[in-house]
Amino acid sequence: MKSLGRHLIIELFQCDSAILDDLQTLEHRLLEAVKLSGATIIQPFFHQFSPHGITGIVVVAESHFAMHTWPEYGYCAVDIFTCGEHIEAHEALDYLKKNLKAASVSVMETKRGILDLPQSQIRHKPDQDPA
Repeated sequence: MKSLGRHLIIELFQCDSAILDDLQTLEHRLLEAVKLSGATIIQPFFHQFSPHGITGIVVVAESHFAMHTWPEYGYCAVDIFTCGEHIEAHEALDYLKKNLKAASVSVMETKRGILDLPQSQIRHKPDQDPA
């Protein structure tokens, strides 16, 4: 069944704690992950907490990428929610796993916006012609 979007809920464990608490590095890595996925960046926003931890959100034309870090535990939570069929979310995931130096990863993938409509009537953007 066709859906409007796909949502990856990602947990990265035993990451490099120094990376998880470095605002510039995390911003660069999340933006690079978004670019690798093929999503269109609208606006990034990042915030560093005291004494540690960072939240970053990148609004994309296709929805959003969000990251929350707990450096004291080597843990990073990531959400990748995109609509359309052309975004390579797993490319972004592979990049983040490698570049945050995660020892293990847990991923749950779910479809969002499963509508009771014929596939030909489901469009991801209002200006798309039905296929």
